[in-house]
Amino acid sequence: MSGIGKRPLETGERRLESAERIVKRGVVAIAQRSGLFLAIRRGHTVAAGGRVCFPGGHIEPGEAEHEAVVRECLEELAAPVAAGQCVWRSVTGWGTALAWWTVTLPDETVLVPHPVEVDEIFWLSAAELLAEPTLLEGNRDFLLAVREGTISW
Repeated sequence: MSGIGKRPLETGERRLESAERIVKRGVVAIAQRSGLFLAIRRGHTVAAGGRVCFPGGHIEPGEAEHEAVVRECLEELAAPVAAGQCVWRSVTGWGTALAWWTVTLPDETVLVPHPVEVDEIFWLSAAELLAEPTLLEGNRDFLLAVREGTISW
């Protein structure tokens, strides 16, 4: 196959194999305080229940990525965040294209877990997250890329 029509990959992107296809789009919120990342344990009745990950979720039809990341943080954590920038893109094994956005959380914010979607809220270092056996693999890939310096903001 010729390279005509192919564009360079952005940081964190990968080309889909011919058998893969995007079935939906989602966002991931990356918030930090004093070198710690905001993470959640997903509710046991939702997809990937009991797993640790960054907050986030699907993008509604007609919704921009930055709007979705703000909405998801409000829904999951009652957190009035400000969207920063998209720092990485990935595709899950089940075909969800993810946009990884930095978010800013006001210092005085009290986080309240959604009663169904979130079991626990954590502030953890990258090392603590990487040591967590229930961490979602895509989150592990992101943290490894941050540690290696291929993702920065």
